Amino acid sequence: MVVIPAYKPEEGMLQVVAGILEHTEYGVLVVDDGSGEAYASIFEKLPEQVTMLRHDANRGKGAALKTAFAYIAEHKECTGVITADADGQHLVRDIARVGDALLQEPDALILGSREFVGKVPARSRFGNTLTRFVFRISSGAKVYDTQTGLRAFGSRWISEMLDIEGQRYEYEMNMLLYCAKKKVQIREIPIQTVYENNNSGSHFHPIRDSVKIYGVILKFVSSSLAAFVIDYLLVLLVRYLTRGLGESLSLLVSVVSARVVSSLCNYHMNRRFVFAQGTKTSIVKYYIVAVALLLLNYGFLWVCNVALPIPLAVAKIFAELVLYPLSYVLQRKFVFTKE
Repeated sequence: MVVIPAYKPEEGMLQVVAGILEHTEYGVLVVDDGSGEAYASIFEKLPEQVTMLRHDANRGKGAALKTAFAYIAEHKECTGVITADADGQHLVRDIARVGDALLQEPDALILGSREFVGKVPARSRFGNTLTRFVFRISSGAKVYDTQTGLRAFGSRWISEMLDIEGQRYEYEMNMLLYCAKKKVQIREIPIQTVYENNNSGSHFHPIRDSVKIYGVILKFVSSSLAAFVIDYLLVLLVRYLTRGLGESLSLLVSVVSARVVSSLCNYHMNRRFVFAQGTKTSIVKYYIVAVALLLLNYGFLWVCNVALPIPLAVAKIFAELVLYPLSYVLQRKFVFTKE
């Protein structure tokens, strides 16, 4: 079953649907995500064999996909689900190739991976590069096209897909994160990159939807920045107050005391506002990570500030930049996990 979430679609959607029905054996389900009366004439042109669902108001791509998945789970019997965009980016032959790949690997998540060659809108190229980097840091998995809407998965995964958070474009990133966490194989099938009228049919809102997609990363950055400011100021203050202890001991006392205070603040911010989850043992795991990072931090600062020497104010910034990505990965994958 091919699912097409549609919001204010153009005539190109009708061509895609006609091609699917003519050249494949797939059923088609279209969700009108609150497009309004101005677009009713386009939906009325869909062939009779197409299943139509409708939202009274725009609820977002993720919500439209979930509406389709819930309907299929209750009313349809099919081997798997293929999702495709309504803006003409996905060719029928590529939709069929993704479906064929699913038949070969029914337990995998299949992605139609765009090659991004030729004339590709700058925002699409940049956006995919950024989300690729964010996804790699967040999950440890490598996916070339994290933003593709052409995907396929077996029917057995529908209930899990309904439980994944997200109502708009962030849903697709959350789907990848979920599959990476559950060790679901993610297989990419190269497809042709097609952009009609410089991708003018896309309803992706650069600011609003980017904030949702990168939400956890942005909150982590804010939390880490606050902790860094506390840590940075305390290191300099305690180092000044303990300057009579000698360079190495003064540095050790400064780094440890500042990190104890900043880490307590950082832990509670991350647990409540960033990851919004954790177990009873999360604080223990957090401090295991914190101690390891503290040792690395002290070693880095000793080399820079004592052995070289580089001013502590500069060395501290370098140390935090180097250890920052490692801190995020360890907290997401080891500390703040659900039971």
